[in-house]
Amino acid sequence: MRKQSHFRFNKQERSGIFFFLLVVLVLQLVSFLLRANPSRLRSSLALNLEEQKTMDSLIVEKQRRGATKMYPFNPNYISDHKGYILGLSIEELDRLSAFRKKGKFVNSSEEFQVVTQVSDSLLGILSPYFQFPDWKKHNQIQKKVLSKPKNRVQVKDLNAASAMDLMSVYGIGETLSNRIIKFRDRLGGFLANEQLYDVYGLKPEVVEETLRAFQVLEVPEVKKINLNTASAKELSQLIYIRSGLAAQIVANREKNGLFKTFEELTYVDGFPTEKLDRIALYLSL
Repeated sequence: MRKQSHFRFNKQERSGIFFFLLVVLVLQLVSFLLRANPSRLRSSLALNLEEQKTMDSLIVEKQRRGATKMYPFNPNYISDHKGYILGLSIEELDRLSAFRKKGKFVNSSEEFQVVTQVSDSLLGILSPYFQFPDWKKHNQIQKKVLSKPKNRVQVKDLNAASAMDLMSVYGIGETLSNRIIKFRDRLGGFLANEQLYDVYGLKPEVVEETLRAFQVLEVPEVKKINLNTASAKELSQLIYIRSGLAAQIVANREKNGLFKTFEELTYVDGFPTEKLDRIALYLSL
């Protein structure tokens, strides 16, 4: 009787052995390559670290290709819809909302990140579009100006000052004094000292010098414009709102219904959110 050899295999067994040896060979080859060049492994892992940046970049690319153009905006007034478009998560928006409900405002990109906890990459994309009120930048300086002893300078009413009175301030000539008067007349009177920063061509240091001698002592009564009934022409009479923006506001109102709060104006494309507080002084609902 012939003994059966232990090294004889049928066709199926030979295929299995061949496949097993092939897998072992591939694993050995991969192991050798990784040991020979470990930087490739680190590079592969680094791709995961870059994933967030890539996603954030896609958000901005969507903005560029989309129908809605991205304008400078005050991050204090980001709505849920706008936050979604900008790539903020629900948690990040909730943190900002909770902060704002305390009556607080973020006044810098760094503070925005502290409050919302957005990633560095997304902050780097969004922060160039952040626009904070100019008067907040000078708030501390202005407080120092207003705290100076009044016996040094006789403070006069900014709303009653003539062009000649204003020319007594160093840095204000005939052109700027007339521009201030014209701006005041179009407003119907200054309601806050900070509005002086809105006069075109008036440098912040000149504003500070002016506020040493002139402040809003008598607040005028102004006829407020009803935001929910005014026409585009009526809205454009307000110096802060140009005709194009007025048309956008009316179109937004007709599409989405009446405005319930002034903050809803920040949903309108091109609206100067950094001036919302001042514009609201001349509007009613």
